[in-house]
Amino acid sequence: MILAIGEILVEFRRATADGLLTAPGEWAGPFPSGAPAIFASVASRLGDEAALVATVGADAFGEALTARMRRDGVVADALRVLPDRSTAVAFVAYDDAGGRDFWFSVPDSAAVEVDRAALGLLRPEADWLHVCGSTLAFGGATAEAIEATAQHVLRAGGRVSLDPNLRPNAGPRALSRTAELARAADVLFPSDGELETLGVTEAELTGRGALICRTRGRVGTTLIEGGHEPVDVPAPAEDEVDPTGAGDTFAAAFVTATRAGAEPVAAARAACALAARSVGILGAMELPLDRADLRSS
Repeated sequence: MILAIGEILVEFRRATADGLLTAPGEWAGPFPSGAPAIFASVASRLGDEAALVATVGADAFGEALTARMRRDGVVADALRVLPDRSTAVAFVAYDDAGGRDFWFSVPDSAAVEVDRAALGLLRPEADWLHVCGSTLAFGGATAEAIEATAQHVLRAGGRVSLDPNLRPNAGPRALSRTAELARAADVLFPSDGELETLGVTEAELTGRGALICRTRGRVGTTLIEGGHEPVDVPAPAEDEVDPTGAGDTFAAAFVTATRAGAEPVAAARAACALAARSVGILGAMELPLDRADLRSS
């Protein structure tokens, strides 16, 4: 089973490409979102067993998110409801050049809490942990739970994947935590410049057997393995409607394909195809998916 731990939220997307977060205007949503939730949803709909450890508030948004995770087939035994906190909300505005402005309520919401008892019950079943750097940046109990779970999964012979997903305002503690996990992960999905920001080298990672999928947006990805020349895998062209969650979709498709027996290049091709399709749909989890999509991509 794949385990993802962290934020689940509802997202409102500005309907016009003006990049204006606070100006009056039209908004689309609410859409289910949050990097770990997107990952778990995609992996589950592609046919793998994926569990999400997350927390919502006892409100209408929380009910909708819980229903959506269960509908997508995500194992939601550790999806907790807190009566005294609200479900996390995000507002995102893109401009014509691809720039983004956003605001989210995660630090003050239910999303920063973890049901440790439920996580403890799921942990023995997990042979793969996927970590989102955005979650580590929030720190606190969630980051600590991720670090403890990574140690458990690795000691048990499982695997860990990491998408650094560094925020511009990431502090020293968040960077340190992410770098430490990068040095332990089996598969990494950094975008350009992220490893350098973490002070981690490709040679250091591949030298101990890690696989690096350097994600490059609409260009595709570059696979880097020790003892092999880097391999560029292009992404199909797609008219971009909403890029939110494309990286999480890529990671989930790559991990799911890998666990199904695909070699890295084949897994990357499938992941690029599905991530490209996802940007053509409004809403980070709204691309229709099923098991056949992984085989046909």
